[in-house]
Amino acid sequence: MSIDYKIDVNVDVKNYRYTGKQELVYTNNSSDTLTKVYFHLFNNAFKPGSEMDIRLQNIKDPDGRMVEKIKVDNKEVTQSRISKLKPDEIGYLNVSHFLQDGKPATLIDKETVLEVILPKPILPKSSTVFTLDFNGQIPVQIRRSGRNNKEDVALSMAQWYPKIAEFDFEGWHADPYIAREFHGVWGNFDVKITLDKDYIIGATGYLQNGNEIGYNYQDKGVVVKIPKKQKTLTWHFKAPMVHDFTWAADKEYIHDVVKTDFGTTLHFLYKNNPDIIDNWKKAQPETVKLMQYYNTIVGKYPYEQYSVIQGGDGGMEYAMCTLILGEGKLEGLVGLIAHEMGHSWFQHILATNESKHPWMDEGFTTYIEDLGMHYLAENKGERPVLGSYNSYRKLVESGKEQPLSTHADRYDVNFAYSIASYSKGELFLTQLEYLVGKENVIKTLQKYFDEFKFKHPTPNDIKRTAERITNAHLDWYLVDWTQTTNTIDYGIKNVEANSTNSNTTNITLERIGRMPMPIDIYVEYTDGSKESFYIPLKMMHYQKENPTPEISRTILGDWAWAMPTYTFTISKPKSSIQSISIDPSGLMADVKLNNNVFKP
Repeated sequence: MSIDYKIDVNVDVKNYRYTGKQELVYTNNSSDTLTKVYFHLFNNAFKPGSEMDIRLQNIKDPDGRMVEKIKVDNKEVTQSRISKLKPDEIGYLNVSHFLQDGKPATLIDKETVLEVILPKPILPKSSTVFTLDFNGQIPVQIRRSGRNNKEDVALSMAQWYPKIAEFDFEGWHADPYIAREFHGVWGNFDVKITLDKDYIIGATGYLQNGNEIGYNYQDKGVVVKIPKKQKTLTWHFKAPMVHDFTWAADKEYIHDVVKTDFGTTLHFLYKNNPDIIDNWKKAQPETVKLMQYYNTIVGKYPYEQYSVIQGGDGGMEYAMCTLILGEGKLEGLVGLIAHEMGHSWFQHILATNESKHPWMDEGFTTYIEDLGMHYLAENKGERPVLGSYNSYRKLVESGKEQPLSTHADRYDVNFAYSIASYSKGELFLTQLEYLVGKENVIKTLQKYFDEFKFKHPTPNDIKRTAERITNAHLDWYLVDWTQTTNTIDYGIKNVEANSTNSNTTNITLERIGRMPMPIDIYVEYTDGSKESFYIPLKMMHYQKENPTPEISRTILGDWAWAMPTYTFTISKPKSSIQSISIDPSGLMADVKLNNNVFKP
């Protein structure tokens, strides 16, 4: 599917309400005939009794930003902030006068989803024009979108307009909004925003009338004078080939513009707060380095601008921009930018369905964030991904793990969703380094980005890309790691002198967990020498390059999954062994490390 939006909105900053008109040219690129379409009305989640509100009241570990703690019978409990919203504090988004090619359609309101029964079907490979009016109220800031957040940013306008749902080979993706992530249709946006002239906007897209607006959007040398009698400004943005449009506005924004030598202009909009200005200035060259690094390891960012905007309720990625909290320490600010900007490659250029496969976006973004922060760090320290391994093991120990294939809304607890999506999702790539080598993982990411940008790839696409790069068989890996909660647990079962030759030693390993892996074994001897052994996994049909070429490696016979143990022989006596280690690289997410090392 593809869509061209024209949106014209007027915002009343005194009562936090807005009215608008929308024209959409919708193209049905599928082979299906469509008799209905669906729109997301995200703002309707911010009402007492909404699905989001009820979910907050029932999940065992609600998002701390969305609840407040109160005492009931001397016991501290959480209370949904949405449940306490007054009529002038709620969010809403209403659609009226919906026409398809000039003929009225039937609207069925389903809270955060609008079902539209069309007066005429949309035939395959044909286009139609929708026109509609809408009006909304900006909610008190609770989650992502809202007014007057905790850092006093006036307007964080995310998920603010009627947004058509995606239809693809799997059908409609018209998920209700209960606080998770998004999926959208590629298209071109032409947006005009009219509001009080004292407000400064940062947004998706390219400002078309900067020489009329000013606020450091004007061309060099242009002086912008707005008549005193003029009460409003109309900001005109265009954004090509994106699946979302977001903006934020405040009277006290500082707007810095940073040109780069790789073709992307960076915009920074942040509050004129003396406590944060220095950090925001220092973060700007670091952001340039990060974007250049991501361009190198993943692929070229295809747009000519990216905006880092103070707003929202933490950090959230949007098309060509991010809304982030702007206070706190410099390291935290840069880390937040590293993550949210990293989403641009995975959520806003590749754009996997993050409702169905959150790990492909959050996990892959965490991977390049960790690589990027390691790249920036003066003191490189420990492996940057160590935290994700520790988090994953904590999740396994908790007994609350659900498969990565779980829909984002279906996780029982936020704890399980977060670690699965961010940490276990990242480990999909770091373990791929263990399987095929880091160089091949970077090649895989680059080919994946190049082949699937603007195409909404699925889990099979990243797997098949890795297989094409390496010729390894990896379906077993995708299935076990993402569709089950099978764990990896290998151990050194026995080390004993060979009964027929005491100058050699038999080493027996065991597979305890259900998930198979190839095995790296390192042996250190009492004389200081080292030796490594590699046991390929039979079903993988692959042998990786030696990850430590400075140490002699012996490639042993395959280990088949059905065989619970594996024995091999080293040509030295047991007395000469200092230690034996399974995977000293730590890239394999073995859940029990205490049986991975043998020391006499």
